[in-house]
Amino acid sequence: MTENHNLTVLYSFVRALRRAGVEDVCISPGSRSTPLTLAFVRSGLFRVWTLLDERSSGFFAVGLARVGRPAALVCTSGSATANYHPAVMEANTSHLPLVVLTADRPPELQDVGANQTVDQSKLYGTHVKWQVQMPVPEDTPVLHRHAEATAWRLVSAATALPQGPVHLNWPLREPLIPPAIDDVNLPEATLTHAFAPVLAPHPQAVDAVEQLCARSPRGLFVCGPQADEHLAEALVALSAAWHVPLVADVLSQVRTVGPLPAEAVVVEGYDLWLRDRQIADALTPDWIVRFGGTPTSKPLNQFLARCRGSQQVVVDAGTNWRDQDFVTDTVVQCEPTLMAQLLTARATVDAGTDATARAGTDATTDATTAATMDATPAAETETNWTQLWQLATVRAREALLDAEKLVSASDRGLAFEGQVFTELAHHLVDGDVMFLGNSMPVRDAESFLPAGERRVQVLANRGVSGIDGVVSSAVGAAAGSGRRTVLVIGDVSFFHDQNGLLAAKQFGVDLTVVLVNNDGGGIFSFLPQAAYPETFAHFRTSHGLDFSHTVALYGGVLHRPTDWVALRQSLDQAREQGGLQVIEVRTDMDANVAMHSEVVQRVQSAVRGAFA
Repeated sequence: MTENHNLTVLYSFVRALRRAGVEDVCISPGSRSTPLTLAFVRSGLFRVWTLLDERSSGFFAVGLARVGRPAALVCTSGSATANYHPAVMEANTSHLPLVVLTADRPPELQDVGANQTVDQSKLYGTHVKWQVQMPVPEDTPVLHRHAEATAWRLVSAATALPQGPVHLNWPLREPLIPPAIDDVNLPEATLTHAFAPVLAPHPQAVDAVEQLCARSPRGLFVCGPQADEHLAEALVALSAAWHVPLVADVLSQVRTVGPLPAEAVVVEGYDLWLRDRQIADALTPDWIVRFGGTPTSKPLNQFLARCRGSQQVVVDAGTNWRDQDFVTDTVVQCEPTLMAQLLTARATVDAGTDATARAGTDATTDATTAATMDATPAAETETNWTQLWQLATVRAREALLDAEKLVSASDRGLAFEGQVFTELAHHLVDGDVMFLGNSMPVRDAESFLPAGERRVQVLANRGVSGIDGVVSSAVGAAAGSGRRTVLVIGDVSFFHDQNGLLAAKQFGVDLTVVLVNNDGGGIFSFLPQAAYPETFAHFRTSHGLDFSHTVALYGGVLHRPTDWVALRQSLDQAREQGGLQVIEVRTDMDANVAMHSEVVQRVQSAVRGAFA
């Protein structure tokens, strides 16, 4: 066997990659990438995940990154590299660190008709933070040092705020087998540390936002999608310190960060009642300070867009701050947790009005007491602003509890898909991960998943919001976290990424899939396309598939509950048995739309009563 000593440069590269902080590598088998694969595996420094399909591998790495594990991706040349592109786009828009390593043919094989050879330079365009074209490896001291320094630069660029994907393209000549790592005397590493900058907010920015908060009690903190539980804790403390409502996206981690202090005012269910213009107008704030990504809720985004008379602040780590409706007055570019902590420290009596006075009631007033308070527009003053948001939240929660009883007593079986999240709220325990599919699951979770006492990480691919790769990302999150993961996904998304289940089987992850099967693209039944029956079949896309074959193919256990009691039993059984469990919740879309409308009306009526 002929070995290529020039490829020992790759040993220096992977050693530096590990020292820079990468612990996981996802490898898709291929010939041209052999030197990279052997270098990673032989080093013994990494958790190696071998996945057959590059698209699935890319989204698996996205799942790893969502639970805080920056991952490397390795694939061969040609079309394999393009299959990473959807995951790269998601990582870019979601600010997730990925190190994408593509093998390539050497320069002499470019543009001469060589097999499996395409132009891979700058392949991912503006969807990566940094890209580098490596030289063909040579066993020289300078190229060992170059490979080592490049590895550090890749990780530094990927993990610097705002985080994101980076791309290295490496042309490799045959023979593709490096000598055994034990037979190589690698040069000593020269670079051992690279300290990232701390993006502290400008002092004048902290002063300006503090003055805004102190100027009027009629404010809002808003947290959109983000995965950092430390930021969620900091925002809960911020709400408690200023006694200002915190509007918490289902993907903000705020609703599921654990027990909340009595002084914190976490607002949920707003997706249902902010659709009512009367309610929304009565709750127009004087100022808004927003953290995290663009909110999941369309009614919340519309509400924020209408608040053009309110001063709005966005706190974001990047120059591409999230402001889709161009309503922001002030941008604070910094690490968001630092900003929240500094604003919390400023919430003292001499920084503005006393927090208790701003709330207009004792800070220990609980939700039950708030629900009994009179909050009519005629009686409203600035002092009961926080009570008003508390009251709307409590009224909505009570209406949903009544609707839950109605749904449970209904003879329409598992008709209402929103009830899935009410059931999961009772089922999930501390330490669980919940991954949400796009289209209806994440929207229903936003509407119907209540804040709870349990600490659960809630994740979704909301960067590009595609339905591709959802299963693979959930498996990656389960593998990376080592925690039980519950994936709630629609049937079209499940079909789109069935092969992602292979990794669940291979790696023995503890994954429960709640498959909401309404036989097609159910979200379109809520959109204007549904009003045109002559063309609706092109959107609804009924498929009539029997997913039992898919579950059997990947060694999973299939449950098919027929009512809510049976669903609870299936969830409990899935937890007890572990491994890959698929709970298929078959629903009727027409019945779901009708019940969804009824529940929304009940909630809006209950909340509107607070303003009558």
